[in-house]
Amino acid sequence: MSTTTNPRKRAIRVEVGTDARSYVSDGQRVTLVPLTIKRRQNRKLLIPPAPDAATVTGGFDVPMIKTLGKAFYWKRLIDEGVYPTTADLARALKLEPGWAAEVLRMTMLAPDIVEAIFEGRQPRHLNLHTLRGRQDLLPRDWGEQRRLLGFPSA
Repeated sequence: MSTTTNPRKRAIRVEVGTDARSYVSDGQRVTLVPLTIKRRQNRKLLIPPAPDAATVTGGFDVPMIKTLGKAFYWKRLIDEGVYPTTADLARALKLEPGWAAEVLRMTMLAPDIVEAIFEGRQPRHLNLHTLRGRQDLLPRDWGEQRRLLGFPSA
């Protein structure tokens, strides 16, 4: 009886590091992050595992993250002179000028607030719906923004 090796099978070496949620498999590091996915209205939230973090933070707000990404991309287009004004940008992208201006105002948020939103650490009450329309009321002072939106002082 002859033994043949199966070309589909391969040896996999797994090295477990100091963190039980991280290991190396086939030369690539794999990190497991336990998250809970919850549906709220028409969106999905990624909730971190710690019970205290889940009550304080709102998780990843995908619509708000996408809108912030658009805001900074559009701001770059205007800053680079691709579109001289917000109205020109809105016209080229077939958007309502007021909405484009509202989205662009999100670039005025404090950098640590933007970072917290991208990392899913914003207060649970802060989402795109609550932020839209309030931007005229948001102060330019970053400390006041933090206080008004429920962030700790920097």
